[in-house]
Amino acid sequence: MDAIDAIRINFDPGQLSLLNICLAFLMFGVALDIKISDFRYILKNPKMAIIGLTSQLLLLPILTIILAYLFNPPASVAMGMVLIAACPGGNVSNFMVHLSKANSALSVMLTSITTISAVVLTPIAFSFWSAQVPGTESLRSTIYVDPIDMVYTIIQLIMIPLVIGMAINHYYEKIANKIRLPVKVLSILIFMSFVIFAAIGNYDNIVNHVGKVFWIVLVHNSLGFLLGYSWAKLFRLAKDDVHAISIETGIQNSGLGLILIFNFFDGIGGMAMITAWWGIWHLVSGFCLAMWWSRRKR
Repeated sequence: MDAIDAIRINFDPGQLSLLNICLAFLMFGVALDIKISDFRYILKNPKMAIIGLTSQLLLLPILTIILAYLFNPPASVAMGMVLIAACPGGNVSNFMVHLSKANSALSVMLTSITTISAVVLTPIAFSFWSAQVPGTESLRSTIYVDPIDMVYTIIQLIMIPLVIGMAINHYYEKIANKIRLPVKVLSILIFMSFVIFAAIGNYDNIVNHVGKVFWIVLVHNSLGFLLGYSWAKLFRLAKDDVHAISIETGIQNSGLGLILIFNFFDGIGGMAMITAWWGIWHLVSGFCLAMWWSRRKR
């Protein structure tokens, strides 16, 4: 077992409860962008929906398994990579797509579907894909997670805030329009604060092991963007649709990943570090990519 597999990054019960509330707030912010009409968009544009969902829900996990074989990282790092791939689209992906002047409606629709379906798909996907990673057998046997418990937690942290946010957006649209931007900004600040707080409390571990996750995240995330771009391009979608699918594939809900790690995986160091660093890095990479595409269109 690698040294990083033995590290535990834990919060006390009070901090963990606060972290759970923060994720629920993040999901509430996502829901303020979701409208019933977004789901009608699927019926009118099934091809784009299928291509985008296939890229994110199937091809990204397959890419992750291939990278796990190529990099052969410590077991906990490999499992963190799989957990990221099993999570729904990130809550900032819609903002990045809007910034890039791409198809925002498609982005919101993909985020909506993957987020809602995460209640069932994330536990199933993680359970299936983690079993395909070499060298994780002993680690998985020590941290068995009941998928039903994970589903129950995801319902509390995702479904309930989504229902509340969508209801406000549907019945009180003016209020939703006023609070949408402040909620998004506050959501990002809250997530970054928790990552920084955890980093300060585990400074020595991060310094000693950051090299094991830095390049993996950079390559994993970059290939995620490229995968979504190439897959959509293969089907000759419009440029705006290609850019939206690329960003949706490359930006994952690392906040949910961290919540699951601290609630179910005992704060395993490799999983926590790669997920936290992904959460920081995809903001940087997504913003740079969005600005690049925006400038080219301008």
